[in-house]
Amino acid sequence: MKKLSLKLGLLFFLILFGLETFMFFFLHSTLVESRVEEELIALQTRGNSHRAILERHFDENTISHVALMESEANTDVVITNRRKEILGSSVKNSLIKGYIENATSSVPREGQTIVDKWQEEKFIVTVSPIEQDGKQIGFVYMFQDTAWIQSLISRLNEQFLFAGFIAVIFTITIIIFLSKALAKPLVKMKEATSQISKGDFSVSLPKTGDDELGDLAQSIQLLANDLSYLKEERSEFLSSISHELRTPLTYIKGYADIVQKRNLSAEERNQYLTIILEETNRLSEMVKNLFDLAKIDKNTFDIKKTPIDLQDFTRKITAKFTPAFIENGMKLEVKCSDAIFLHADAARLEQIIFNLLDNSLKYSSPGDKTYVAVEKHKRQVVIRVKDTGKGIPEQELPYVFNRFYRVDKSRTRALGGTGLGLAIVKELVHAHGGTISVKSTENKGTEFKMVFKGDID
Repeated sequence: MKKLSLKLGLLFFLILFGLETFMFFFLHSTLVESRVEEELIALQTRGNSHRAILERHFDENTISHVALMESEANTDVVITNRRKEILGSSVKNSLIKGYIENATSSVPREGQTIVDKWQEEKFIVTVSPIEQDGKQIGFVYMFQDTAWIQSLISRLNEQFLFAGFIAVIFTITIIIFLSKALAKPLVKMKEATSQISKGDFSVSLPKTGDDELGDLAQSIQLLANDLSYLKEERSEFLSSISHELRTPLTYIKGYADIVQKRNLSAEERNQYLTIILEETNRLSEMVKNLFDLAKIDKNTFDIKKTPIDLQDFTRKITAKFTPAFIENGMKLEVKCSDAIFLHADAARLEQIIFNLLDNSLKYSSPGDKTYVAVEKHKRQVVIRVKDTGKGIPEQELPYVFNRFYRVDKSRTRALGGTGLGLAIVKELVHAHGGTISVKSTENKGTEFKMVFKGDID
């Protein structure tokens, strides 16, 4: 019973066998009752036919003639007067007197069945009243030997048993093929899930068809692919974070040892302490970003949405960042001419814009420009951050939102980047129910486009 195909086959067999047994018994019972009913009707009709003749000629010759006709048939007739005295009979059997004596004298014109218990009695019996001038003058009793009916039913039983045997063999054959056909893909899926549970995601499940089993196989395949991707991403993430943490810690430890063990001038000491402070700040920023990403991954990141006047919001952004752009010889232009409102978390939205503008500062040169444009399209708010900086190679664009990913790692590290800024931007935009996309041309600039839904008027 450990095999799935055996369990499915047994279940199908029990269900189908139960249904077939019920249908066979029902059909058998219906056919037997119908056949016996036909015999009773035929017997009653034959008695009524004799009754019609006797009502026209109720004499000894007619009675003898009727008895003689039935003596050659497989039925028998007994004709009596109204006192149930036998006037003519086609059968000599002492049992018939008992049936006649026990019969009621009140018989309807169409006749009636006296005995119909063919399983228990030797005969089935019907009676038809003989009337003349509105008065009963006698009765016609018709007898049918039940041995003939029992023989007929016996042959019917044999046929049903043979048909049932053929049906069971056919059912078992169908169930064997059906259960194997159903169990085979399920067994493959079980083996695949077992393989996945052991950490091996290199499974391959063919789509079995456009049904639930096919959908299940496809879902398991997608799960395996996603887990494989997550495993690779986790390995890369751990490798990256290990490297990123090791670098500032190495600087901090190395320069701290120099400051401690060597006799340095005040200028050299301040230089090394400045490096230690920069690396400490960079390490602190990285840890903070990692905590933010961890909260987002666990859906514990706190997003408190309130109605934001984006025109006022962009004025504050301009005031905060313009000095930094001027100091680097760059220009910042912010445009939000209409009164546009967005239901969002003001602090997180500012963090998004801050990260994008910070990137523009780092990867642009003096004389470059950065534009921030806020527009409303129907029920959507579109925010664009565009610069004329160094740009991103086309082949690198699909990866810019990956954690710890850098287009130029050495250049980014020199500028203090952690490779987590754009990953946080993407997660924050998605947390607000928005989307973000990027397009860039190397040495011409980069544009980030964010689309938010659910603005308010």
